[in-house]
Amino acid sequence: MHEQLPNHYREILIGVGENPEREGLLDTPKRAAKAMQYLCHGYQKSLEEVVNGALFASDNDEMVIIKDVELYSLCEHHLLPFIGKAHVAYIPTGKVLGLSKVARIVDMYARRLQIQESLTRQIAEAIQEVTRAAGVAVVIEAQHMCMMMRGVEKQNSVMNTSVMLGAFRESGSTRQEFLQLIGRGK
Repeated sequence: MHEQLPNHYREILIGVGENPEREGLLDTPKRAAKAMQYLCHGYQKSLEEVVNGALFASDNDEMVIIKDVELYSLCEHHLLPFIGKAHVAYIPTGKVLGLSKVARIVDMYARRLQIQESLTRQIAEAIQEVTRAAGVAVVIEAQHMCMMMRGVEKQNSVMNTSVMLGAFRESGSTRQEFLQLIGRGK
């Protein structure tokens, strides 16, 4: 843990009018620092580490879809959580990625200060880089606490973002098949 992080949290408590010496807050700066480090642990990981060689030869050239991958991230504008799920698809060209590695790639990028639009692109480009797939599609749907807890306070709003690469971008029917299979198509 960066040694100054708890001190910064102590100053935040003082800044919002709290007494960091009161019983309930004595260890809060230390706990908050540990929590923030955990929530941002994606910075300590690389794509190579996360994939760890889990790429396997396959003659499958049909769409592979992993739906409803839970994600938890922090909005880089307010440091408030956004929570949702990612749907990831790719069309293999000789290699498939270990199933858990897709979720680990989502987590690696989600556990950084983010905006959802960038997160969606980072996941798609990482899957493309690792698999050299004919196409990659990522759709993320998430609720943002910065919109729910402050500002406009809209409790039921959901943000959807998508990135389509290769065959998913070039072929409307491929894109539509993906969207139908994740329950978003007509």
